[in-house]
Amino acid sequence: MVIAATGEPDILLPPVSEFATTRDVTEPIFLKLADLGLSGNTVGDEDFQPQLAQRWEWDAPTTLVFHLDPRAHWQDGQAVTAADVAFTYDVYTDTVVNSPFRSSLRHIAAVTTRDSLTVVFRFRQRYPEMFYDAVYHMRIMPAHLLRELPRDQWRSTPFGRAPVGDGPYRFVAWKAGQSIELAADSTFFLGRPHIRRLIFRFTPDQQVAVIQLLAGDADVIEVLITPDNVERACADAKLACYPYKGSAYGYVGFNLAAPGDSTKPHPLFGDRDLRRALVLATDRERPLHNVFGDLARVPPGPMSQLWWVWDPEIRELPYDSAQAARLLTRLGWIDSDGDGIRDKDGRELSFRLLVPTTSAIRRQYARLLQEEFRTAGVDVQLDEVDFTLFNERARAGRFDALLTTWNTDPTPSSGFPQIWTKAGFGRSNYGRYFNPQVDQLVDRAVTSAMNRDQARRAWRSAFEILNQDAPGIFLFATENVAAVNKRFTDVTIRPDSWMALVRTWRVPPDRLTDRDRVER
Repeated sequence: MVIAATGEPDILLPPVSEFATTRDVTEPIFLKLADLGLSGNTVGDEDFQPQLAQRWEWDAPTTLVFHLDPRAHWQDGQAVTAADVAFTYDVYTDTVVNSPFRSSLRHIAAVTTRDSLTVVFRFRQRYPEMFYDAVYHMRIMPAHLLRELPRDQWRSTPFGRAPVGDGPYRFVAWKAGQSIELAADSTFFLGRPHIRRLIFRFTPDQQVAVIQLLAGDADVIEVLITPDNVERACADAKLACYPYKGSAYGYVGFNLAAPGDSTKPHPLFGDRDLRRALVLATDRERPLHNVFGDLARVPPGPMSQLWWVWDPEIRELPYDSAQAARLLTRLGWIDSDGDGIRDKDGRELSFRLLVPTTSAIRRQYARLLQEEFRTAGVDVQLDEVDFTLFNERARAGRFDALLTTWNTDPTPSSGFPQIWTKAGFGRSNYGRYFNPQVDQLVDRAVTSAMNRDQARRAWRSAFEILNQDAPGIFLFATENVAAVNKRFTDVTIRPDSWMALVRTWRVPPDRLTDRDRVER
């Protein structure tokens, strides 16, 4: 199966990468203890499916015991053990490794072993998504291959270019800038996958990817982003379309700290009222319909459509150009020289917007927003850089504002704190937004044993306070449509991770192509 991938992973090592493409490629290579079921329910443990763990039980309200499947093994022949699980937890929570998922494990106090196949999780307190936190964020790593690796070298280790996993597919090859190949593991303890080879072909330009799909040179596109591409692919007799809920949202994030110096406020965006004025000046519906048509919605805050807390009634700053103009004038930003750009104390109201060149959608959005801001008297210059540099500058805080897309976890309890609380400082909270009231509400919503209605109210308050602080402009939350060649059957797509069930996909004998027969 040839997959037209929209990007290239940075490294195939789940604890240190937050790229969606890394997740897609490593999904079939590394297993979790258990995985989310098709219901998407993250509360309790009844809807989770065993992977490395054959079974589990609660020893106490805050003690969870997993019993590993004795058949599980690494692809070099070594058994998967409880020591691997304890080692993995230690890596994910290590401050030197600084995993982007560390904040999601903050409520787990310790992970220890009883014997080679029994591992014990102890939590700081009881809360509804304990089991989810224990299994969803960590892909178990081979301690015998990585234990001696210095923790400050995890982001550059050769293992990340040629990993050894425990999943249904083995790593075969990585041709930089071209493709990654995986092969079915015939000894996989849960049964050999039906598809023999997976080839991720890096095709950042979706127009090219769609042409490859229509020509039969590719078999799968995860997301057909634009209405034109959906129409073209779904009209093709050899392709099947699979709509599913989107897990991504896009936004302009303001840097509240001075670029490169987080100890000082940003000269513009340190001002809450200025940020609010820029949000008020942005008509988010117009670019959304221009780019996505009906394939996205304006989100009521930083959330994807996948989240159960989605609520159009959440209060946010409206589009109000007149109010924005009055607020800017009150702040002293006026057009004193008649050039169309507001200024104050001899300085123009101008900032640079960081945009990745690899995303046609974000580049298009950037130009539409640039026009909107100019109408409001704000000069926006675009810093268009390749994706690697974009991420380096984002993590280092070397930007004024950035236009980014975030693929969320299936629940806000892990997806929100990574980006919008103090727990995300130095990792995914690129703009260093922090409001202690928001953090307190999030902790209350996540950890207290409240019912869903009470939790929803806490989440709503957190979103509404954040919206009033205006740390960003929340532009779109996507709906997804995947296109898959019809020769593949039993195709099931889980919205939070579309590759999660790929080992169950198959090609019936009567649909084999010449390429498949060569592979067989």
